[in-house]
Amino acid sequence: MDRLIYLAMAGAKATMQRQDVLAHNLANASTNGFRAEMQAFRAVPVRGDGASTRVYALESTIGYDDRAGPMQTTGRALDVAPQGKAWLAVQSLDGTEAYTRAGALQVSAEGQLVTPSGLPVLGDGGPIAVPAGATLEVASDGTISASRGGGKPQPVGRLKLVTPEAPLVRGEDGLFRAGADAGDLPADPAARLQSGALEGSNVSAVETMVAMIAAARQFEQQMKVLQGAEQREQGATKLLAPQ
Repeated sequence: MDRLIYLAMAGAKATMQRQDVLAHNLANASTNGFRAEMQAFRAVPVRGDGASTRVYALESTIGYDDRAGPMQTTGRALDVAPQGKAWLAVQSLDGTEAYTRAGALQVSAEGQLVTPSGLPVLGDGGPIAVPAGATLEVASDGTISASRGGGKPQPVGRLKLVTPEAPLVRGEDGLFRAGADAGDLPADPAARLQSGALEGSNVSAVETMVAMIAAARQFEQQMKVLQGAEQREQGATKLLAPQ
């Protein structure tokens, strides 16, 4: 009886965690450049006398879905979509270098190129400053050109594009970083982007909804097992109780 309750409880907890991940993915189904989080569980035996038949169901995060999202043509000059496995480099709130695929760039009041959340976009030499009131163009290699009053465009910087050799790690702020010992990734001169377009989220809303329904049904089954175990326990108590 004890093993039945323990297994049902561990299964229900794992199902709730899976539901949380699916809900987070679904909430970002329309977020530009979002990568769906993937999740798995592994069985870890409980050590100790009398516990050899019990296992923990522990979350084993396997990273993110690296498939590209759908391309959305916007025609806006500062909308860029990294191609292939390329990523844009930005400066996170803690000052470290991080990476994103969300390319809806803007110009801040201070004349810096930033993300929609206000994070500075990094170039080969750090944050990129652009002339006030200038018309900007972004080439496929990330070079940014500015022109005023119909004059000839002049290069003002180049976006830092990186191509990781190993999977990146998602941070709590939603940005991606290289491994703890990898440091900042070098710029990839061969990386390319598409100007006037944005990459959509690679989350399939339909598939995620189906997975959420399946997880909810699985959780209900685990609860029924727990209720059945409780009823058997009560029945056994009545049989063993002194008359």
